[in-house]
Amino acid sequence: MFDWSKIGKLFLHQQDQPLLFHQGFFLLLFAIFLLVYALFLQKEKLRHFLLILFSCYFYYKASGIFIILLGLTISADYLFSFLIEKSSKKIGKWILSIGILFSISFLMYFKYRNFFLENTFALFGKDGFTPSSLILPIGISFYTFQSISYMVDIYQGKIQRPPFVKYLMYMLFFPHLVAGPIVRAKDFIPQLKSSLSITKENINEGLFFIIKGLVKKAIIADYVAQYSDIVFSAPDGFTGMEQLVATLCYTLQIFCDFSGYTDMAIGIALLLGYRLCLNFDSPYKSFNITQFWRKWHISLSSWLRDYIYIPLGGNRRGLLLQLLFLLVTMLIGGFWHGADWKFVFWGASHGFLLIFHKLFVKWTKNSFNFKGVKIVSWLVTFSLAALLWVPFRANTMTDAMIVYKGIFTSTNWRILPELVATNPYLIVALFVGYGMTLLPSSVKMSGINLFSKMNFVFKVVVLIVIIQMIIQSQSATVQPFIYFQF
Repeated sequence: MFDWSKIGKLFLHQQDQPLLFHQGFFLLLFAIFLLVYALFLQKEKLRHFLLILFSCYFYYKASGIFIILLGLTISADYLFSFLIEKSSKKIGKWILSIGILFSISFLMYFKYRNFFLENTFALFGKDGFTPSSLILPIGISFYTFQSISYMVDIYQGKIQRPPFVKYLMYMLFFPHLVAGPIVRAKDFIPQLKSSLSITKENINEGLFFIIKGLVKKAIIADYVAQYSDIVFSAPDGFTGMEQLVATLCYTLQIFCDFSGYTDMAIGIALLLGYRLCLNFDSPYKSFNITQFWRKWHISLSSWLRDYIYIPLGGNRRGLLLQLLFLLVTMLIGGFWHGADWKFVFWGASHGFLLIFHKLFVKWTKNSFNFKGVKIVSWLVTFSLAALLWVPFRANTMTDAMIVYKGIFTSTNWRILPELVATNPYLIVALFVGYGMTLLPSSVKMSGINLFSKMNFVFKVVVLIVIIQMIIQSQSATVQPFIYFQF
């Protein structure tokens, strides 16, 4: 007999089985949705209704009951934007402040409550603190920042308040909803036109981005994660060389995982007729830490610049304050990633590196611009970025210090041949993964053009081969995206 309970599970939230872009079920479901969506391409209201409905289903599958919290945030912030638009500048500023505090309050409660209480207890020397078993709503960090940018842009007159349905589309659009990129209203809402045209170029580019994202996430990131997870789970049981390889694995993993998600999000959006912003621009090819942050998680770094660094004063209030604002901005960026001192350390470290680079450029007038220095600059920048992923991945700062000590004091290069011999597929994955990240931009564009020229049958064959590679390389459990936890 047919098991109807399995059908029911498709529409119910299961905490241990969120809906992920690289799952076969999602890809099949999205293909069916696309067929229905295509029927209503020129019917604005029905098209928006379908997208909002599917986005609500997607978020419910990812976060369950917390869809109510998302709905409350969306409704309240739209009301705040209405009041801001109808008020004077002075009163509007107070309403904006209340709106920001309202949105931040949910983030502070669910993400930072235990952190603040635990540190308050420790500060006053009190014992007996028991952390609450709070579940972090998926995507809350992303949609909170997105909502704040919307209210600020309304207050500053950069955009006009859209109709509520278009605001719903902006906030709920499922490709960016749970793990970014953080989309600005001024970039997305103008795309919500009455008629929509999806060109052959959109489809080719979208499919290419989806395939590229699948390769990054489900083949490379998930494979190298198997090694880094083992080492970082108990770092004191491994040699310095193994800890160094694990660090290189995680450096590649976090890039391929997060940029792979973004690639799939961009590709899915293109198939729906919309374009999301670029979120990664070959960050591991950067020649300095400032350039790295212009290329890594661009939607977050630009958000921090526009809504934290510049409002604080930016470079308008002298060099010393500018450096202080840089540090404060990066501390906020680090703390945004997680309620733990290791993320504060990570953010502060990047802040000091940015300060050092700004001072270095000011003192040297950036006169070191020949090829040899560029190679050294790239190597130093990449090494610093990779080393700073250690506290990001380590379970505790103590574990991070163990890894640092192992890398700098007990790395025995003589065991490298043995490590390569015992982990040949891992080494191949590292070479392929880093090779992909360091490819010239012209080669990447050639890849898109070549894919576009393939006939449909060949594209299907490529997709089948990729899926088969995913099946062969994956462990039994499908790995969630790293940034879901943030």
